[in-house]
Amino acid sequence: MAEHTIEARGRPAELLLIEDNYGDALLVREAFLSAKIRNNLTVANDGEEALNMLWRRGEHIKQPAPDLILLDLNLPGMDGREVLQTIKNDPRLKRIPVIVLTSSKAEIDILKTYDLRANGYIVKPVTFDRLQEIVASLETFWFSVVVLARSSNLELALVQ
Repeated sequence: MAEHTIEARGRPAELLLIEDNYGDALLVREAFLSAKIRNNLTVANDGEEALNMLWRRGEHIKQPAPDLILLDLNLPGMDGREVLQTIKNDPRLKRIPVIVLTSSKAEIDILKTYDLRANGYIVKPVTFDRLQEIVASLETFWFSVVVLARSSNLELALVQ
């Protein structure tokens, strides 16, 4: 196990889910509760709230930097594409992996999000069992295999 994986750090994974649908957010939360790696899942209900969390504005001043962002495309106000573009154009945030988790199967959405430097694209599954399988694969890959930028480095960048 690489020393810089989330699992090797011995702390919970910090996850940010940007999802306006309460039911979908609840299902994702339940799927991550059954995960084998400890995690703290925070939910932002729209793009503006997500950016306030990421930039630590207002009531989110103590928000920890996420290790991974799960982003829905279809959000009220600022949509997921705008959020993704903002994150990937911000030198303080651009290294945080962003996985699009959306109901859209449209090729144009897939292409556009990869053009905006998304780290992955997942179509929301129809069943909870399939969602649990997806969460398990995310967990294995992003928390046990991939070496991510240290959150302490992200924390320092966010303060500046």
